[in-house]
Amino acid sequence: MTSPERQPLLHDLSVTLAAPTVVLSNPDGNLDAAAPGAGVQGLFHADVRAVSLLRVTLRPGTGAADGGEGWLPAVAVMNAAEGPGRSRFVGLAQALGDAVPDPTVRVDRRRIVNPGLLTEQLTVRSTATRPVHLAVRVEIAGDLAPLEHAKAGRAARSPLRATGELLCGDGVLRWGDEAVEVAVSAPGATPDAERPTLTWTLTVQPGENVDLHLAVEVSQPDAVVTAADPRPTWQRPEVTADDRRLPALVTQSLDDLHSLRMATSASPGDTFLAAGVPWFFTLFGRDSLWAARMLLPLGTDLALGTLRTLAAQQGTRTDPATEEEPGKILHEVRSGVFDDGQGLVLPPVYYGTVDATPLWVCLLHDAWRWGLPATDIEPLLPALQAALGWIDTAAQAGDGFLSYIDHTGTGLANQGWKDSADAARFADGRLAEAPLALAEVQGYAYEAALAGAALLDAFGLPGGERWRTFAADLADRFRARFWVRDQHGPYPAMALDGSGRPVDAVTSNMGHLLATGILNADESAAVAARLAAPDMSDGYGLRTMSSASGGFGPLRYHCGAVWPHDTAIAVTGLARTGHPEAAVQLIEGLLDAAPAFDYRLPELWGGDARADTPAPVPCPAACRPQAWSAASAIALMSALTGLEPDVPAGRLHLRPTGPLPVGALTITGLTVAGEQLDLTIDSDGRIESVSAPAGLTVEKHPAPCPTKTGPVIGHPGGR
Repeated sequence: MTSPERQPLLHDLSVTLAAPTVVLSNPDGNLDAAAPGAGVQGLFHADVRAVSLLRVTLRPGTGAADGGEGWLPAVAVMNAAEGPGRSRFVGLAQALGDAVPDPTVRVDRRRIVNPGLLTEQLTVRSTATRPVHLAVRVEIAGDLAPLEHAKAGRAARSPLRATGELLCGDGVLRWGDEAVEVAVSAPGATPDAERPTLTWTLTVQPGENVDLHLAVEVSQPDAVVTAADPRPTWQRPEVTADDRRLPALVTQSLDDLHSLRMATSASPGDTFLAAGVPWFFTLFGRDSLWAARMLLPLGTDLALGTLRTLAAQQGTRTDPATEEEPGKILHEVRSGVFDDGQGLVLPPVYYGTVDATPLWVCLLHDAWRWGLPATDIEPLLPALQAALGWIDTAAQAGDGFLSYIDHTGTGLANQGWKDSADAARFADGRLAEAPLALAEVQGYAYEAALAGAALLDAFGLPGGERWRTFAADLADRFRARFWVRDQHGPYPAMALDGSGRPVDAVTSNMGHLLATGILNADESAAVAARLAAPDMSDGYGLRTMSSASGGFGPLRYHCGAVWPHDTAIAVTGLARTGHPEAAVQLIEGLLDAAPAFDYRLPELWGGDARADTPAPVPCPAACRPQAWSAASAIALMSALTGLEPDVPAGRLHLRPTGPLPVGALTITGLTVAGEQLDLTIDSDGRIESVSAPAGLTVEKHPAPCPTKTGPVIGHPGGR
């Protein structure tokens, strides 16, 4: 059962999507949001449940009997994804055909989702020895409930009244309101708007297949998000490895990412990735930025679309109600006010995020290094300067650190990536009180300051030296204030609380620091040792919180569960700072988890130890697919190769992690500066071949030797 305090379950639902449209159904392809334990079933389009009931049933005979007597669903025996926006369901019609043990009639459902359109082909197949007479009925209705209604676990609304008609012999049902219109067509079917149903009667001869077709069109003219340009947004590489799990993970992840592509109605030519299905099926600053950053090895088009989309809505004024501030990058966009009925009320455009602004700067810099042309960067330079201005203002307001507080009392209590209300805890389990300054956000700000300085210098703008000084001073303040010590040695606290005290739970936040450059070599070694310790890493990836910390729970959203993007960010930092053994340990955890989810990595899963459970335990309300989870597959691949381009300087660095956990690896079709990059690395981590774009000098680095970890020598914060 669900309640207003608990999100409905969705981990076992079949998902078929093409943003901004998604269908979540039972494994047999049917969906009924009103059924007990149904979870969040439905066809959702841009945050509205357009279809709350879609059920296919069969009945022996040639007529459609009144009521529900004699109508049975096919017994599900298979469901699988068939590529982006496509799913297949196979069911057995056990009441039909020959009276023999083996099934002789089955129904195949091919589901295809395009933006605003669901089509299904129902194929009745018979191997019976005599003609099979039957009726096929589709029950379909919609309640037009907003997403937050479903997310809060509330019961489905009463369906809207449908109207039915026959157009040229085709059955059509319609319903809608002033914002959304739904039209259902079924050629050859008889509509009944009272039930509402569409029914075919047919006879299937021995050895014959009969195809039936259903289409559901949804239109929402005033939606803030829309379909992306149908042209590919990135180049799709071919990956081969001795360990076949990596290619399978990359293939499924790219299928999911293709289906998550989205644009805003105001800028339909700029593609970004929706954060995740179903709760975050829209533009999220932080999520979209991280996903685009991880996908840079496939090209810079997605990064450019994401940067432009967010820059177009960059803050220009101070508004506590929306958390907007000049230069600030938004958190999320919705069609209307998001009200979960439990106190969280967010305006349609909400800026309650402390990290999206520095991450925007970092993505612009990284895209430049990957070859984004100057002609695309120059129009974004004013947004860069505004974003840097926000970082400076925020640091001055936060005693030298970027911090946050919910000004309205109805927004997000926590405004970093761990944004649940109970995410920030001390080691004994006590909750930290705002305003909070998160460790990883200071790392992002440090990286953004240096990235901004590099861009300002490169494009002839003033201020580069000022931002290098800002970064150095921030690193000194961080070193003095954030480092704490326990019986195992020093480590960075996850945050400073409103009184300036270090929030000392051992968490994955420290893993985000590694790739930012804010840590020195000894500090990176101390963090690597913490991440590699069993209390953090003996699960299927990196735990968000140490299993030894107070408040830990393996299924707690940000206090013990494993998030694949969080793990991938740590892996990237570990590989880049010379800790390949720790990186490989976490990579192996994710690869062990992937088959359990059919290689469609969800938002998160349980932080149970691998020795305790034979497979990762699903978090039942986790989004699946999730953009930055899917993009993590590319991040892992990049970390294994140690690929770091610097196109403006004409260099391409390769530093494999050493002996690869996936064996020999060949990647064909990466993209640098708009041109193809191919490489092969043997199982020992030696680079066998590289085919790089002309004009780039390939610098091959030997795999880094593991750095011994120990106390941070002379560390002022080790207390």
